[in-house]
Amino acid sequence: MKHLQITTIAAVLLVTQVSLADTPKVDVSNVRKVFDNGHHNAFTDLTVFKGVFYLSFRSCPDGHGVSPNASVIILASKDTSEWKQVHTFSVPKRDTRDPHFLVFKDRLFVYTGTWYSGDGPAKSNVDLELNLHLGYTAWSKDGAKWSEPTLLDGTFGHYVWRAATFGEKAFLCGRRKVGFEVGPKGEPNEIESLMLESNDGLIWRKRATFQETSGDETAFLFDLQGGILGIGRRRGTAQLLQSDPPYTKWVRRNLDRHIGGPLIAKWGGRMVVGGRHSTDRGPKTSMCWLVGSELHEFAELPSGGDNSYPGFVVITPTEAVMSWYSSHEGKSSIYMADLEIRTDNGADLIRKHGGNTGEELKAEGK
Repeated sequence: MKHLQITTIAAVLLVTQVSLADTPKVDVSNVRKVFDNGHHNAFTDLTVFKGVFYLSFRSCPDGHGVSPNASVIILASKDTSEWKQVHTFSVPKRDTRDPHFLVFKDRLFVYTGTWYSGDGPAKSNVDLELNLHLGYTAWSKDGAKWSEPTLLDGTFGHYVWRAATFGEKAFLCGRRKVGFEVGPKGEPNEIESLMLESNDGLIWRKRATFQETSGDETAFLFDLQGGILGIGRRRGTAQLLQSDPPYTKWVRRNLDRHIGGPLIAKWGGRMVVGGRHSTDRGPKTSMCWLVGSELHEFAELPSGGDNSYPGFVVITPTEAVMSWYSSHEGKSSIYMADLEIRTDNGADLIRKHGGNTGEELKAEGK
């Protein structure tokens, strides 16, 4: 027990020291609207595949709610300035929602969770049945020719969300009713979150349960040894999750805020967390440094009302680009911005502390 206390105190001191030095300022520039067709456009993701940038989001003439008229739109760009639509798809009688990219085994996948909605828009979320949920994907080998929407085996009754890879396997966040219970519709508290695993990106199976109740949107980031850091949305404050193979034990810590549409990524050796932050000025899309188990906000993007679900791509150790959606200018539209770490804040720190975050969490949790 003494050893545990000493280790925890040492870890906390280390986190404190790093947090004071390793939260550089970030310049946000070139904020631009990249898509607006008059529909509700939302839930972005961003990636690079074979030297080309890809941006994906949901577009629906019926608004934010569940509708079979929703579609997934995929844009491509060589420079993030000029975008061309390369694919769009929908699934009959289903709402294609929350598209996310995965580059896996020389293919670009776009995953979407789909509510069953029938022939028309759902009148209320309370009427939706999570047990009828299915995951779908469209994939491409070159970014130009795409597959038809393909059902993901093993995802029936699962609301699939962000994906990640480690080694030769792909992983998806999937939430479902505990025991597939036939009970209240919508998304009650009796929701568990699973990490689903696949060898080919198409056939999925359960690997681990990381939330036994109130499961929700969760983003994962793997380190070189297969350790996981995750950011999980919750009805209260978001949680920081940590686990090592075989992922049977999880350390969970409450963060200081609710995060809608969470993102976690590594940039120049540091950890970045993004999503919707509830402020006294309303909901805003924000980006933070994650240092130890603390968030340090470095950017609030132009946003308001219905907004968030950022995508993020690192270009250099000090440069990145991000996407998000927002309705602060009327109809919800898709936006992008360039981010740059100020080098006058000590860019050499990129090589010092950023890679230790996972180790600090492990020390603190043992």
